[in-house]
Amino acid sequence: MNHRILSFYRPVVMGILNVTEDSFFDGGKYVNDAAVLHRAEQILKEGAGIIDIGAVSTRPGAAEVPLQEEWLRLQRPLQLITKEFPEAIISIDTWRSEIAERSVNAGASIINDISGGTFDERMAEVIGRLHVPYVLMHTTTTPDKMQQQTLGENILAEMMQFFGYQIDKFIKAGCHDIILDPGFGFGKTLEQNYFLLKNLPSFQIFNLPILVGISRKSMIYKLLETDPDRALNGTTVVNTIALLKGASILRVHDVREAVECVKIVDML
Repeated sequence: MNHRILSFYRPVVMGILNVTEDSFFDGGKYVNDAAVLHRAEQILKEGAGIIDIGAVSTRPGAAEVPLQEEWLRLQRPLQLITKEFPEAIISIDTWRSEIAERSVNAGASIINDISGGTFDERMAEVIGRLHVPYVLMHTTTTPDKMQQQTLGENILAEMMQFFGYQIDKFIKAGCHDIILDPGFGFGKTLEQNYFLLKNLPSFQIFNLPILVGISRKSMIYKLLETDPDRALNGTTVVNTIALLKGASILRVHDVREAVECVKIVDML
């Protein structure tokens, strides 16, 4: 496990490395050793503070992947990156406590859970025992159903209740380094996503770092009537707004552009 201290005095960029065949934007790009190492090197050279490795697609309608298959996809890239870039801070995008534990034992430093601890009841206990930072994201249900089960009218109230309950649960389990993620695109309509972006400062009531992951998502490309491949400009605009609204971490596919956003906003 990497025990380096990561400060959020200045916002940090988290670079995405999906070792999946079916992720909505970069699925199938990083499924061999050379491609994984090249992508990890690119993420670090362009200025990201964290590499986020995901082995299961969480796009709307994505099917569940068996635990052992998820680990088979993760194990080799994690081994390669920790050996080649020993100083890198690695986050693992998983909702499974067993995968979280295996990953931390193999060198990962952060667990990024799209379910905020609601898909696996053991997650809080495992994170508390491992003493690693934990990204607690809001979602309404599993990816295969989330577009049919969106938030109701009292968006902020529902999310505040969710976060309050889950934060308390994780703190009681011994987890004290929690990062909140509003979960843009997860069980939210397009309009609800922009309502959340506008009201992002509301989540500062918890006094925890806020992660924003909107990179090339449908809330951008559907609004602009384009597609993920042509959504970089929109992503940069939304990332800039998120920083101005108090985001501490930007989770992105395009690291260099996000780092430039941070530098410009930092000058303000």
